[in-house]
Amino acid sequence: QVQLVESGGGLVQPGGSLRLSCAASGSTFSINAMGWYRQAPGKQRELVADITRGGISNYADSVKGRFTISRDNAKNTVYLQMNSLKPEDTAVYYCKVVTGVGGRYWGQGTQVTVSS
Repeated sequence: QVQLVESGGGLVQPGGSLRLSCAASGSTFSINAMGWYRQAPGKQRELVADITRGGISNYADSVKGRFTISRDNAKNTVYLQMNSLKPEDTAVYYCKVVTGVGGRYWGQGTQVTVSS
């Protein structure tokens, strides 16, 4: 089992920045990929970015050049640096990890609101 605790969401003006963190505990030795998803009201949950244990990252087209995903394997933590935020980035952001045996775990979600 893996437990995830997210932090860093909040209210920010358009053009601003936020940094999300997701700390994993439990069977962390088995974690492979870590990533961030988001879900806006009335929309399906979508991938924002993910990163392999070796540091290979992947981004949704809508956030390329603005968001950066990173991870600290020693701390079992994944980060999402979000710059140049837009109102359409408003959503609940969820952390997800995938383990080597195919387990998938989700965080509780953190609200990001971009508004003036």
